[in-house]
Amino acid sequence: MKIAGIILALLFGLFIVFLFVSGKESKTGHAPGLIDLSLARCADKPNCVCSEYKDDTAHYIEPVIIPNKSDLDFLLLVKTTIRNMGGIPFVHTDNYIAAIFSSTLFGFVDDLEVRADLENSVLHIRSASRVGYSDAGVNKRRVESFKKKLSENLLVEK
Repeated sequence: MKIAGIILALLFGLFIVFLFVSGKESKTGHAPGLIDLSLARCADKPNCVCSEYKDDTAHYIEPVIIPNKSDLDFLLLVKTTIRNMGGIPFVHTDNYIAAIFSSTLFGFVDDLEVRADLENSVLHIRSASRVGYSDAGVNKRRVESFKKKLSENLLVEK
């Protein structure tokens, strides 16, 4: 009985070490960026969502409709929304923003990318974990929260 407890404690300790190492490893990656002027497809893992590819039903999430307001700097509002959610934007072009979000305990880094498709008046979003297989729905919840907060910020800007 005592040996079983020791083995369980060792396994738990190894699991915690694994989580810290994985969190550190995730800091060395980077967002995939635009590929042929579109966000990257999600890998065959459940830790990613993307609005760019409707045919990828396992990862698809609805894009955001860009309001027709000529006086509104929409991407600046996107950046502000990301910052208010605790993200750190680090790439910003005329139609693309990449940001990182880090988990509190183990420091796992997730990438959030947005691409403004002005031709179709939509904002495409991709959120993915850099390491691991599953994310327990964190990226999907992040995108839903982002969409809600962005919508609230748009109402304030009216």
